[in-house]
Amino acid sequence: MTLVRLTDAPLDLAEHVAAVSGPRAGAVATFLGIVRDHDPSVEGEVVALDYSAHPDAATVLRALADDAAAKDGVLGVAVSHRVGMLAVGEAAIVAAVATAHRELAFDVCRALVETVKAELPVWKREVLRDGSHVWVGL
Repeated sequence: MTLVRLTDAPLDLAEHVAAVSGPRAGAVATFLGIVRDHDPSVEGEVVALDYSAHPDAATVLRALADDAAAKDGVLGVAVSHRVGMLAVGEAAIVAAVATAHRELAFDVCRALVETVKAELPVWKREVLRDGSHVWVGL
């Protein structure tokens, strides 16, 4: 099973876990990326992140998830990324990977998240308490 979404709707970790769970899965590794109130490389308090995506971003996310799902021993992959304005505390990315054993689940989940971060054409604008903003990753 592969669940993939690029959405402006809130993300639900439990939905992702349920999408990959099944009787063959002995392990489900997850990742929840949360908007935090600071960025060590930026001066000022972060109050929100505004994500924008290239028109091909959903296709890219699907390809990255399919690559992870094709790895030997992977039973299911679910990954979603938010776009739009997110407040501190909201989930920006959720990933879940099911396998028979934990080591592979952890490894594939981490690799998927790192690949999404590196390759998904989504850009982040940090909105600061003073009303200014900073583009990240451009």
